[in-house]
Amino acid sequence: MTFLYFDPGLGAMLIQALVAAVAAVVLFSKNIMFKIKSFLGLIKDDEDDVFGDIDIDDKKDENNS
Repeated sequence: MTFLYFDPGLGAMLIQALVAAVAAVVLFSKNIMFKIKSFLGLIKDDEDDVFGDIDIDDKKDENNS
């Protein structure tokens, strides 16, 4: 009968691999769901664009300098 020995380094590596795999699945599924929702038109356009309401008049800036 053979017993396997898991030292703390190997245990930490296995836990890190498990956490990384779970994080990858969560992030990948969010990306896929976003693409599916945008393809179906279920995502609303964000009308509150921060830079959309800024009007810069280039002629005005050139005259002041």
